[in-house]
Amino acid sequence: MNRRLHLFVSGRVQGVYYRGSAVEMARRLRLTGWVRNHRDGRVELEAEGDEGSLQALLDWCRHGPALAHVEHMEVDWRPSQEAYTEFVQTPTV
Repeated sequence: MNRRLHLFVSGRVQGVYYRGSAVEMARRLRLTGWVRNHRDGRVELEAEGDEGSLQALLDWCRHGPALAHVEHMEVDWRPSQEAYTEFVQTPTV
């Protein structure tokens, strides 16, 4: 069953290749969606795919790449809308 995972990640998550690593991981897991920085220092991510792969991405997001330090995550599970064809980085908001 496909679902949508939406989350905000706070901590040392910008300038440490968090977004790029998230793209690589999501593509490896065959997920679609996007990831972007926020000017307030958070990273926002939305991914769609099978629940097992989304859970694997969520587990990865809890620590991120080696230089990241995740302090807090806001996680929201939603129904899939099958709105995306690939996983990409989008501009900072």
